[in-house]
Amino acid sequence: MNIRLAESKDIGRLIHMRWDFTLEDNQAKIFDESDLEAFKIECQDFLEKAFDSETWFIWVAEENSKIVSHIYIELIQKVPRPGRRTHPFAFMTNVYTIKHFRNKGIGSKLITAINEWVEREKYEFIIV
Repeated sequence: MNIRLAESKDIGRLIHMRWDFTLEDNQAKIFDESDLEAFKIECQDFLEKAFDSETWFIWVAEENSKIVSHIYIELIQKVPRPGRRTHPFAFMTNVYTIKHFRNKGIGSKLITAINEWVEREKYEFIIV
């Protein structure tokens, strides 16, 4: 199992995982396969901007070079306070593991890597 930050080469896989993640929870049937192409364009635009930013970090878990889980982190800047250095906090969102890989401790490994990163970077806290 390889835990790492996603790279722009992962965009295609991340788009499909986001689609699958949402499809699993689409009980209201608010979208269908006809929406896929428009979604791909919108999501690709978002991910390209995220990778170019200094506020989005996407952590992935790979098995045999295939991404099987991810967690998105957005850094939120805090208003400065007198008398202390202000650090951003991390907002955790879009947590997803492919069904076949669930309940195998992959999410825990991702969370551990993220917690170590948050501590190393001195971010204030994580909101889940």
